[in-house]
This record gives sequence, structure tokens and C-alpha cells, in this order.
Amino acid sequence: MADEHEHSGAEHSDAHGDHGHIETMDMVRVGVTALIAAAVWFRVWEPFPRVSVLGIAGVFFGGWPIFKESIENLRERRMTMELSMTIALISALGIGEFFTALIIALFVLVAEILEGLTVSRGRRAIGGLLDLLPRTAWLVKAGSSVETPIAEIRPGDLILIKPGARVPVDGVVRSGSSTVEEAAITGEPIPRDKWPGHRVFAGTLNQAGALTVAVEELGRDTTFGRIIDAVEKADRTRAPVQRLADQLAGYLVYFALASAAITLMVTHNWRSTISVVIVAGACGIAAGTPLAILGAIGRAARQGAVIKGGIYLEMLSKIDTVLLDKTGTLTLGKPAVVAIEPDEGVTERELLEEAASAERNSEHPLAQAILAAARDRQIAPVEITSFEYTPGKGVRAVVNGRMIVAGNLLHLKESGIADTGPRDFGASVKRTDALDSGASIKRTDVLDSGRGTRVLIARDRRFLGAIRIGDQVREEARDAVAELQAMGLHVALLTGDTQDSANDVARAIGVTDVASSLLPEQKLARVDQAMQAGATVAMVGDGINDAPALARAHVGVAMGSGTEVAHASANVLLIGNDLRRFVEAVKTARWCRRVIFQNLYGTLAVDAVGIALAAMGLLNPLLAAFIHVTSELAFILNSTRLLPRD
Repeated sequence: MADEHEHSGAEHSDAHGDHGHIETMDMVRVGVTALIAAAVWFRVWEPFPRVSVLGIAGVFFGGWPIFKESIENLRERRMTMELSMTIALISALGIGEFFTALIIALFVLVAEILEGLTVSRGRRAIGGLLDLLPRTAWLVKAGSSVETPIAEIRPGDLILIKPGARVPVDGVVRSGSSTVEEAAITGEPIPRDKWPGHRVFAGTLNQAGALTVAVEELGRDTTFGRIIDAVEKADRTRAPVQRLADQLAGYLVYFALASAAITLMVTHNWRSTISVVIVAGACGIAAGTPLAILGAIGRAARQGAVIKGGIYLEMLSKIDTVLLDKTGTLTLGKPAVVAIEPDEGVTERELLEEAASAERNSEHPLAQAILAAARDRQIAPVEITSFEYTPGKGVRAVVNGRMIVAGNLLHLKESGIADTGPRDFGASVKRTDALDSGASIKRTDVLDSGRGTRVLIARDRRFLGAIRIGDQVREEARDAVAELQAMGLHVALLTGDTQDSANDVARAIGVTDVASSLLPEQKLARVDQAMQAGATVAMVGDGINDAPALARAHVGVAMGSGTEVAHASANVLLIGNDLRRFVEAVKTARWCRRVIFQNLYGTLAVDAVGIALAAMGLLNPLLAAFIHVTSELAFILNSTRLLPRD
């Protein structure tokens, strides 16, 4: 049975085996109390004084944890269920109901043990995350690797992650390729391919090949560490709904005692009066509420969303408006090839191969986008014999003895290429689904084909076509927005980008409420405007310019790839940059709230009916104790449904 105020289950789980086992002394108490109850029932010692001494001794031995906590509660002037149960036990002894008092003590003791085990299971389900982190890593030095304690690893070091090993740090792959299972971080069961440039997270499992990783973050600074911090904070802090549950539990105790007093005055029946006190229980909501919150935060963490406390979990369950940043949140936030526009007689694969070969030595972001597109389609750039870069214009390179020119219109004309196809390159766009290799550019991922930066390509003074480069809508964005809207949430887009770009993204994801060309303070004003209109607002962003709005909203949500300022300003951190993680977090928060209120209303119903029946003499103390214990455990078990499954 849990304390209905500041101790709400935590102390009991410690007292009754926070490591998931039953304390020996608890087993002794159960056994001895059961034996004494049997002895009293069968009148082993017939003379009344002996029976009374035996019954009183058994009640005080078996019920000592209850009496002890009641004394502490009296000293602190707190009304708890343990105190009301103490009154019931002493009253039963006072009227000679020794067997009844023993059975009540036995029921409560067993309930305490079961509750402790249940809450402990909840903490173990979350605490088991710690076991996923390795204690050592293979530090790469001078071409060899040495097993080294994690405490001695520093950011910037290179470590070797062998096949079948857990990743001990957050970092970037420098060499090697493998598949990594990231279910512990992102909740995604399908392993992800990793090769140089990809990030890996602590706590994930390297499956196939060896990886050399540059260390970026260790320990509590890793994504995994932030998950653990969030869960531990949730276990220490109290959400408003949890304080409501505690207050209600206290009120129920007063109500039960008042009902008992009225019952005694009206009926003059001590058995009915004791039954009234016994049947009223609030332990299910007092212990079940923090367990539900802990479970929900742990579940959200396993799904890829770190919620920084119970208060934000509760606010997340209440949101009705979601404001989304564009760049980095709905889009990838970096240049990507979004269309291939070959001239007549040129294949898309040929155009991309020539462009990638010409750009292979360039560090320009547009060049890197072309090279990335070639890698994705397994197109290998050809070796070049000369390379020339003209800032603001483009490049020239000799490939297989042929001059390749890639750049803007001016650069091609200066290179002597007069015929560059249609003046309006947007008119010649072929929005393709696949290149010759079979790889695809998804229609749902690209913005309006009439916009974006075009790199024009020519070979030996012949125009080959253009490659359009722009920002790319995240693949999951449309589905995530659709799910949010299906949940009844109003979704709006806030961006500092141009109106045309904002409208393109809005059309791609299915949003009609769009505000563009916003400065950071104007984004903040939009959040204030929505809140003043009575909306409960979640703001989702990733950049420094989003930080004020993230901090002001009821719930600020930062993308995992966002800046440290955004992470610090946010109440929820998404891992893996997948907006669907936010959708799952909202669903989990709503589920948690439903479970808590199921427990609240269920407790009120059981107590109301139980007190009424007991006051009318229809419940004896034994049946009242049974109803109390079973309802309490039922509500606690209801909360365990939120615990993440292994």
C-alpha cells in the first residue's frame, strides 16, 4: 500500500525489495501471521485470555510495517491510508475480533509485498537500460586497438566496435560498414546500414561488420544518457496529475473516517464501522499514478522521444495545436538532388555520372549533394586528370580526355557553350521516379520541380542537361502530419523561409496554415498568439532561431539533429530526426492520462459502493479487506500496461 503524499510508492518499493525479490522478513511476517490466524480460528488455546494475547501479538507482529508508517505519518501530520488501516486494526482488536484483525493484517501485508514487486518491476524495466552500456571500449592507437575503460575515453578518440558488440558512445563512423540495431534508442526494430559519415548511438548493437568511430559524446552526454536522465527525473519529480492523485487519496482517507463516524453514530455497529474504514482504499491511485508516468516516459524513450519530466508528459497529453518549423524539421535541411533533367539523347545515369566525375574534387555543398546522389545510386565517379573551380560559377574537369563543365548559365557561356537548352529550364523538368540503375527519387520527397538551384552540365561544348538541387521533405513528414491531424490536432507551419518555399513544403505535407518569412521574435509572437487564444501549444524545431519559441510553448520539442541551444530549450528531444517519434510520444502521453483517470474514477467508484455497502452492514471486515486489496492491485496492474516491453 502506498503513501498518498510525498512517498507515493517509492519507499514501499524500497522496503519490499526494490531489486525485485521478496525480503525474508516479509515472508516470515506472512507465515507467522497466517499460522496465528489459523490457531485463533481453530481455538488452539481455548481460554479467552490466551486467544486474545495470541491475536494481539499476531496483529502487531504482522502489521508492524503499517503501524510504523502510521507513527511516522502522525509525526509529520499527514493523513494516509496506513493511518486509517491502523485505526481499523486497533478497533477490531478492541471489540474482540482477533481473527478479523489478523486476516486484515495478512491481506494488507501481502498487498504491500505485491505492490512493492510490481513497482520494482516498473523501475527494473527502465533501469535495465543501464545494462546496455558497455564498461569498456577498444581504443584505436597507432594502428592497433586496446581495450580501455570508458572512463578513460575522451571526445575525439577513435574506437573500434566489433561485430556483435554494443556501441559505448555517440559518434561518427570514420571507416568500415555494418548494420546496427537501434531499437534501444529509436524503437525501430529494423537494423540500419552504417558507413563513413553516419552517426551511431550508445546502447545500440553492432551486428555485421567492424566500425571505427570517432567519439563525440560519452556517458550522461550521450543520447542514451539523456534517456536515463529523463527517466530518473521523472521518478523524482511530480506532475500536476500526480499531485492531484495524492490530494485525492488524502481526501478519501478523511471521507472514509467521516463515513465510519457517521455509520457508528447511526448503526452503533462496530463491525460495520470497521468495514467502512477498511474498504476505502486509495493506494491504487497513489502508487499507480507515478508508476504510469514512469512507464510512459520509459516507453516514449524506447520509441525515440526523451521527455524531460512528468509535467511535460502531462502537457503533451493536453496539446491541441502543433507548430512546426520547416528547415531541419520537415525537410532535411541540406542540399539534395531532387530532379534529373537530361537533354535529348542523354540518359539520366549518364548525366549524373558526368556531373559526379566533374565535382569529385569539389567541397561545395552543391557538389556534395551530386556526389551523394551518385553514391546512393551506385554510380562511381571517374578519375579526372585536371580540375578548376571558379567561385560563384562552377567547375571544369577533364574526364577521360573530355572537358566537363558544371555550374551556372554564365559559367557555361564563358566556357564557350552557346546551346544550353531551353531558357526556362523549369519547362524541361522530368520529375523522375527512377534512374537507369533502378534507384528512385520519390515524388513525395521533392519540392515543387519549378524551384531549386540548377547545376548545368556540358561535355566538350555540348549541353547534357541540368541537375536540380534543393531541400528535401523528410520521407515521414507527410504521414506524421496526417496522424497528428487525425488525432484532432491543429498543425501549422512556421518558417523564416520565403513564401514560395513554405507553400511548397506545406503542399507536400498536407498543411494549410502557413506563416513564412518569420524572424525568431515573430515565431515567438505566433506561439504567444496561439496560447492567448486558449490553445495548448507544442512547438517543434531544431535551430537557434527556434529556441525562444521552444522555450515559450507549453511543450517545446527539438529534433535530434538540432542545435544544442534548441536541445536545452526543449522539453522533449526526438532521437533520429523522425517526426513520427513525436506522434508516438503524443499517443503515449494520452494513453498515460487515460490510465491515470481510469484509476482515479475506478477508485472513487469502488470506494463509494464499498462504503455504502459496509455502512448498511452488507460487507463484513474480511470481505471489505479483500475488496480493498484486490481493487488496489487491479489499478496498479492497470498502470503497468504502460511499461515498455523488453
